[in-house]
Amino acid sequence: MQQVLIPTKLDAIARELLTPKGFTVVQDADTALPELAQRYPETEALIVRSEEVTAAVIDALPKLKVVIRAGAGYDTIDTKHARRRGVDVMNTPGANANAVAEEVFALALGYYRHVVAGDVTTRAGKWEKKKFMGRELHRKTLGIVGLGNIGQLVAKRSAGFEMRLLAFDPVISAAKAEDLGVKLVDLETLFAESDLVTLHVPENNETRGMVNSKLLARMKKGAVLINCARAGIINEADLRAAKKDKNLGFCNDVYEADEAGPKSVADIADVMLPHLGANTHEANSTAARRAAEQLIAYVERGITTYVVNKGVPDGLDESYQQLAYYVALVARSYLGGGRPVHQIKCSFYGTLEPFAKWFLPPICAALSPEFDPLQDPEEARMFLADRGIEVEVRGADEAKHYGNSMTIDLAEGGNAIGRVSVRGTIAEGNIMISRINDFDRLYFVPKGHALVVQYVDRPGVLARITSACAAANLNIEDIRAPRDSNNEKAIAVLKTNGPVPPEVVERIQRETQAEVAFALTVP
Repeated sequence: MQQVLIPTKLDAIARELLTPKGFTVVQDADTALPELAQRYPETEALIVRSEEVTAAVIDALPKLKVVIRAGAGYDTIDTKHARRRGVDVMNTPGANANAVAEEVFALALGYYRHVVAGDVTTRAGKWEKKKFMGRELHRKTLGIVGLGNIGQLVAKRSAGFEMRLLAFDPVISAAKAEDLGVKLVDLETLFAESDLVTLHVPENNETRGMVNSKLLARMKKGAVLINCARAGIINEADLRAAKKDKNLGFCNDVYEADEAGPKSVADIADVMLPHLGANTHEANSTAARRAAEQLIAYVERGITTYVVNKGVPDGLDESYQQLAYYVALVARSYLGGGRPVHQIKCSFYGTLEPFAKWFLPPICAALSPEFDPLQDPEEARMFLADRGIEVEVRGADEAKHYGNSMTIDLAEGGNAIGRVSVRGTIAEGNIMISRINDFDRLYFVPKGHALVVQYVDRPGVLARITSACAAANLNIEDIRAPRDSNNEKAIAVLKTNGPVPPEVVERIQRETQAEVAFALTVP
């Protein structure tokens, strides 16, 4: 590999590291990437920041082998088309984390101490000291939504302000949170008790619009919301209404598009920045260095640790990776989405055992929307280790004759330890959940909409469940209701024609005194 194209203002350290290794580096931050792709068709490696790497750009570079995003997010890269073309896509997670974490406090202090408005009026010759009475961060309660690389650094950087820390993260273990000095709570508690809430989750189907009227209504009057993550996480109309009603502060650094022009939140943002989170000399240098080092390791030693669009290894049917995702998703839903997982134990039977490590990425994706199921197995291990989650792959007992199947057990940490064990297989081309705890032979296909209720076995419970669904205008398309006679328990798994609303699940759990009740919607 010889020619590297860098169509962005990346720190010079990248060129300085690559050139002595024999790479020809072309760096041009002033010309659009599509034009550069036409101009340099010999390009074999592409290093980008926030530039869009479309299918057309990939097709214009017939010798392209790898695209490296000098940063964490890679939603501007067509990873699927890259995979089809045999192009690996890598990122450099954590390279920008400290810059974004520091920006959180820059925005908070800027808002609390009226830095922007105070500067403007003082330069204009005014002296509005009384108008700009501020507040202090000292001993305020900070709510951190998402304890990934950035969220963990926010927790650490808050130490100087002696803040009380609350956090919501569906993956991080209780032990890891304790090490960070953070108390894990559900989202409703976090928004209700925090003086400041900072968002650090990706935007996807699970998080889009998650900050809505329900959560905003719980915020204290005068509380502050800080968004350095993604614009779509917040329901803008709901924030506009809540801000007026509760005098909320709003500091923002992210938008639907990184470009000049009017911004839809201009009327409600108290402090606005042009997506400066990762825009520091240090972050740029770190990302550039990481990108160059990863490219060198990729070419010289074949290291693919940070490839985010991995293909399936020879001999493994990719449908079994999907099975791992669905089994883990059911287990996660049973355990409870807001409860921290402490331990994962897995068993892979039949011909699956040699591919055990390849099932970790889809398991991570089921536990956290932050993780892409196509990421590297080693990165999955690092992701879990960073969150204090233990992983054990058990030897498979083939004497049980389970065929090509897998069992995934999740254990919750904390005071009251919860556990769940789920087994799945593929039969006649269909992904199936065959067992949940001691409820065997379920043969439940985890697609579409479902309701799962576990309860003490007694007459009339199943009728109450179906009646509640009927009252919510839900048709039941299939039902499985095995008993565990040893423990006098039963489980009902209902397939419905539409999603089961949370209030219906709550009603069923209350009326049947269910031990577990959850709804599941799987595309």
